[in-house]
Amino acid sequence: MGSQAESIPFPVPLMGIAAYSGTGKTTLLIALLPLLKAAGLRIAVVKHAHHSFDMDHPGKDSYRLRAAGADEMLVAARCRMGWIRECNDQQGEPSLGQALEVLDPERLDLVLVEGFKAEPFPKIELHRAALRKPLLFPNDPNIVAIATDDSELCADPAGLPHLSINRPGEIADFIVDFIGRGARAQTDLALER
Repeated sequence: MGSQAESIPFPVPLMGIAAYSGTGKTTLLIALLPLLKAAGLRIAVVKHAHHSFDMDHPGKDSYRLRAAGADEMLVAARCRMGWIRECNDQQGEPSLGQALEVLDPERLDLVLVEGFKAEPFPKIELHRAALRKPLLFPNDPNIVAIATDDSELCADPAGLPHLSINRPGEIADFIVDFIGRGARAQTDLALER
């Protein structure tokens, strides 16, 4: 494997999904989550958005309270909590470290990250041949594997593992092994397939 740069400090393993827009990052995460959950992992997902977004909708109390000036809005119910913190636009994009501050590491075994591809933490690069985009790994020492549909992509000089982007189970196995949960979790994953 390539030599990793210093990683973002967090007490729970991080694994990023890095790719150009349109490669299928969210689609892959949706397929990976049930496989990793079946392996007994407690998982958080951190997703970067390049624009303003709303988790609540106009007309809902949480939206009205936030729009009225609440700097932070927490909605709590028996089975779910949702939290929104308003930020000053002049602060720029949040870093991954700032986003991780809101997570409770005591309740997690793994954090999957979509986006934040310029930050230093382990990532699987997704590459689709049809998009004709350059590979990210030559410029990112934190890429630990490449998941691709390109059968012509030969072994790279960095010796990175090549996975099939169309086989989420193979990628889940890699993640479980990478974070050191291999033996027990491998059996659980095999039973779920």
